[in-house]
Parts: sequence; structure tokens; C-alpha cells
Amino acid sequence: MNTQTHNQTGFAEATGSTAAITGAPTSAEATPEPPNSVEDVDAKGRPLAVVPARVPWLELGIFAVIAFGLAWLVCLPLWLSGKGLSDVVAVQLYGALMMFTPLIASIVASIVQRRRARARGEALASVPRCFGFWPLRPFGRVIWMTVAAFLGIMVLVVLGYFLSAAFGWFSLDLSGLSGFRAQVATLPGLDSVPIGLAVIGYLLVMVISAATGVIVTIGEEFGWRGWLLTSLRPLGAWPALLIIGVVWGLWHAPLILLGYNFNRPDISGLALMVGGCIMVGILFGWLRLRTGSVWPAVFAHAGLNGSAGMLMILFVNAGASNPDPALSMFLGVSGWIVSAIVVAVLMATGQFRRQPELGIKKAEPLAEDAPQPSAHAQTVCST
Repeated sequence: MNTQTHNQTGFAEATGSTAAITGAPTSAEATPEPPNSVEDVDAKGRPLAVVPARVPWLELGIFAVIAFGLAWLVCLPLWLSGKGLSDVVAVQLYGALMMFTPLIASIVASIVQRRRARARGEALASVPRCFGFWPLRPFGRVIWMTVAAFLGIMVLVVLGYFLSAAFGWFSLDLSGLSGFRAQVATLPGLDSVPIGLAVIGYLLVMVISAATGVIVTIGEEFGWRGWLLTSLRPLGAWPALLIIGVVWGLWHAPLILLGYNFNRPDISGLALMVGGCIMVGILFGWLRLRTGSVWPAVFAHAGLNGSAGMLMILFVNAGASNPDPALSMFLGVSGWIVSAIVVAVLMATGQFRRQPELGIKKAEPLAEDAPQPSAHAQTVCST
């Protein structure tokens, strides 16, 4: 929990090629375009491209009401008990349940959307395609991007702490690992374990723990980067990403207003969360758009949740004062800067313009479709 597109029916990469025309034939002599080598509908006649023809505003409203309403309902015991965040087990339990509210909201909104589309005689892509969880094709692109996202977000978290230390917001102890040693000292039987071996074991536990977090991050990402991003893509990639970032941040209000993440139980804490969700949401949204799949975002989210706190313990100086999470956390200012740099690189390399669909390959032009040189060109080439 710590935590794009034109008004058209989709971005199918399959394209047909027109036959080459040499000379200046009349319209009657023009060679017709061959059919696409890749069908634009599935076996049931549903479009393969996922972007709807229009933004489903009614369904978006339904999504927001359910997601926000259920989030507050789930966290209500934390408010009524008077304990707030002091009951760690309750916070973890209700926080995990809260993460499934976007999924529930997206399922209801999707059902309404499809019934209304059928009433209008419109066809929508299949549910697995709209949510981005199937098919896993191209397999290499989806799987390797998922692995890269899961581990890459951890690298960005480390860079965030290093940047924070460079600005004086976070005290590092890379030589002595005093923060980590202090944590190990609280665990019986580990005081005799060599520090190098302890670090390896700690990182292994972190990776495994983060991977198991996929169970709950599915709840959020199927909602945010699955259904919601697909539904907002007629607005354009950037409007969709920014809107989702704001909505995602505000959705965290039931916990943030209790002091979760930033120790600021007020509007400033919520504003920080919105800022963090916008920046991280752009990265997660790019993963969905670039691969067509929601799985890289699911695993990136799990990687962030599972590594941010544990990596802080590994690097922090035990003798220094507690860092301000608003500055040092990845959802705080240091993380905003790191995310902004990554986004700038992606933009400069044109990565946001590449938005393939799952299971659709670009058609290769047939040999007979290749342009033929004109007679003049042949003469020039032969001299």
C-alpha cells in the first residue's frame, strides 16, 4: 500500500501493407490492400485492442464510490478503537483488506460497463485483456519486464536513500551497518552469525517477503493499472496517469490521516501521499502501457512495499536521529526526485509512445508487397 491515448478503439500493433504501385496507374488499375495478417477480433468477435471508444464516466463514478467507501469502511475499526496505528497487527490486517477494495470496485464497474455496452451494441475487449492479466504474450516481454520491475524498484529505493543522504535527510552507515546490527541484536541466536552472511540472509528474506506481497498488490493494481487506466486512456496517456495518481493518493486517506507513512495525521500527510502516488503511479502506469500487461505493475508494487522499510534498516545509522519520512521515504521528496529522473529518461527515449497490446504481433510485409523501383530508378542503378 506504500506505496495513457487517443480517442480510438485501441493501439493494436498489427498493420496491413499496401501493394506497391509503379508508374502512374489509373484508379481502376490500383492494387487493393491485402487483408491484415493478424485478426483484430478474437474467436468470440471481441476486439483485441483494449482502449474503449469513450471514457465510461458513469462507471468511473461507481468505481470511485465503491473503492473509497469500502476503504473507509474497512479502516473504520482503527478510528473507532481509539488506538489508531498503535495496534500493529490490526493496521496490517485492515491495510491488507483495504488493498482489495479497488479490485472489488473495478469488478462492479466493469460489469456495469459491459452491460451498458451490450445495450448500445458495442463490443469491448475481453475482461482479461481489459484488466491486462492475460494473455502472457509476448511471453518474454511480459515475464522479463515483470522481473525487472520487481527488482528494479528495489534499486530505485536504494538510490532514493542515497540521494536523501546526499541532501542530509538520511544518515547512512555503510561501513558499520549499525542500524542493521542493532536489529539483528534483538533476534536471539543471531549475534554469532557473520555480518556478511546475515546481510545475505536478510536480503533473501526481503525478496521472498516482497514476492508474497503480490497476493495483496493484485487487489490494488488490477483496479488502478488494470481497469481504471484502461478506462481513462481515451483522454490520453498523461492525463490518465496523472488522474490515477491523484485518486490513488486520496484513496489512502483512511490510513494517512492516522499518521501512516509520514507521521503527519493531517492534510500535509495526505498531500505528500498524493505526490508520491503521482510519481510512483507514472512508473507503474508506464509498465502497464509499455508491456500491455498489469503483472509488471503488480510485482513492482509488491517490491516497493516489501523493500522500503527493510532497506532503510539495512543502511540507516543507528546513532543518528530518526529521518523525516516526508524527505527520506521513496514516497517522499527523495523518491519523487529519483522517479522524475527515471520518467525523464523514459520520455527522452520515446518509451511512453510504445503501447503494444498483449498477444498481437506486428504484421510483416509480404515479399510481393515490397515497393518496386521505378523504371527510371532501375536505369540509374544500372549505370
